Formats: sequence, structure tokens, C-alpha cells
Amino acid sequence: MDAPAAEITGRETARAAEATAETLIAAEGILVRRGRETVLEDVDLAVHRGEIVTLVGPNGAGKTTLVRVLLGLLWPDRGRVRRRPGLVVGYCPQRLALDPVLPLSARRFLELAGRSTATRIAAVAREVGLAGRLERPVHHLSGGEFRRLLLARALLRAPELLVLDEPLSGVDQSGQLELYRLVRAVRDRYGCGVLLVSHDLHLVFAATDRVVCLDRTLRCVGAPRDVARDPAFRRLFGARVAEAFAPYVHRHEPDGAP
Repeated sequence: MDAPAAEITGRETARAAEATAETLIAAEGILVRRGRETVLEDVDLAVHRGEIVTLVGPNGAGKTTLVRVLLGLLWPDRGRVRRRPGLVVGYCPQRLALDPVLPLSARRFLELAGRSTATRIAAVAREVGLAGRLERPVHHLSGGEFRRLLLARALLRAPELLVLDEPLSGVDQSGQLELYRLVRAVRDRYGCGVLLVSHDLHLVFAATDRVVCLDRTLRCVGAPRDVARDPAFRRLFGARVAEAFAPYVHRHEPDGAP
């Protein structure tokens, strides 16, 4: 049976909006092998200016590998990555090992990130909620404060694309919600695109524009409400997890939707 005209129109509108949006970075047909093991296969991913794209998947799905390919830190065995010419990227890694005996203050940590004035560092610190923490040793910061510090370092570059690899690692639940709100505020203020890697699905579904489910290859892609209904999402994360998002889907349906 042919699709209803309204459904066709909706798909065409979505395609047209994506086509006219400024693409910051796009991976096409990515294949990565390690010996005989295929880590990524036939993966496409694009991030546009002003949107938050969240990459989810089980452990070993290839999320960090895909991020490394996008950043040019790893060359794929097949496929290509297209970046907007002159693209400025701010990157927050999943882990950053610092010697705990190193006498490094938060301010000095930011100064080492590159050429930034004291005024700019103070402004970014206020922006991420660290205005009163700049003189504290880095290893005395809480998990949430350290994540904010990494975000501040990335923002010193005034990025057009912000890449956050598991930004909630080591952060308590209340701090996670505040960090997601901060990421949205940063997106709105800078007009940048955001690529976020996370395993916390509840916060992801509340804070992102588009969800990409990866398990070595793409399983489902779309708006949170659409991905929550996708059978591939249910297979990937289990029926119990999928059902947990039913209230979210209902709350975010347009008025009059079934």
C-alpha cells in the first residue's frame, strides 16, 4: 500500500531541511578493521550546525572508534570523512590522565590549552559554572567540576563542532542533568553542532535532537521519539529499556497525536 500523502510530505520536508542545513562533518561508508575483526562497517553519520547528535550503543559497538575517525585520529580502511573547510573542533575526551602530584590549577590547565587571554578564560569559566574554582588544584575538583573544566577548555577554541565523548563519566545524577542543560545552552549560544557519545539513555532522549544507534554498523537513526519506537532499538537495548521510554514518547508527541 502506498504511504499516505501526509507521511510522504513529512519525509520530503525532513530531507529538504537536512539538505539546506550546513553540514559541519560527515562520515560516508566507514569501514574499520583490526586484524580479522570488523569494528565498523558501512557507517554514515553527519552533524549539522545547531543540532545535537547523540551516539549510543552497547560496549564494543565502535562509538569511540567512530569519533576517532571523525576527528582524523584514525584512518578508515574504507570510506571517507568530509569536513567543512576551516572547521574548528572542540573535543572533550572520555578520559584524561593527569598526575595527581602535579601542581596544576584549573586556571593553569586552561592556559595550557592555547593562546587565551585572562579575560577570555574568566569568561568561559563563568559560562560553565567554574568562576570560583579556577585557583583550585585540578585533582581537587569533583567529577562534575572536572567535566566542566574539560568543556571550558574546548570552548576556548570557540568551536563550530563540539565533540563530547562520555561527558558524564564520574558525574552524579544531579550533576548529569545540569551538564546536559549546559551543553544545550552552549549549543544555543555558539550555534555550534554537538556530537555527544553517551550510554545514559534517559538523559540522552531528553536532551538531544537526533539519536544514532550504533552496533558496529548503524541500527537506527532519527529523532528520539522515532528511535524509541524502532524495533532495532528494542533489539539493541532490550524490551525493558525500550518500554521505559514509552512515557517520554507520549509526553513529546504533538497535540492530537495518537
